[in-house]
Amino acid sequence: MTRKQRRLTLIGSAGAVLAVALGLILFALNDQIVFFQSPTDITEKGVPAGQRIRLGGLVEEGTVVRSGNAEVFFKVTDTVNAIPVTYIGILPDLFREGQGVVTEGIVGPDGVFVADSVLAKHDENYVPKEVAEALKQQGHWQGED
Repeated sequence: MTRKQRRLTLIGSAGAVLAVALGLILFALNDQIVFFQSPTDITEKGVPAGQRIRLGGLVEEGTVVRSGNAEVFFKVTDTVNAIPVTYIGILPDLFREGQGVVTEGIVGPDGVFVADSVLAKHDENYVPKEVAEALKQQGHWQGED
């Protein structure tokens, strides 16, 4: 085998190994590449308890309950399904009912989402693309096109 053939064989082998590694990574991250999942996605997929996910949607009107120890209970909805959420900590200043929100945490065994971080939209014109599309499909969109 000449030097050129050995070099091409080595480069081809390295390329094949990298392609297989990339394929395995993308397969493993199949459901985790999404920025967040809506309550309907979570109920339809049957997310197992203890799995770490991002939950996004709107804070349901009339569901925010604050306790004395900085614990907050509320529901996140996509106007079809709602998931109860519990969070201990300081909420963002823009957090309120009817507001777009993305929470990160785990689904508890009782179906309550235990959030360890809560993000609220940064201004009144911003809504995550997926939430806006879901609201448009259901006829509840009130923003600009």
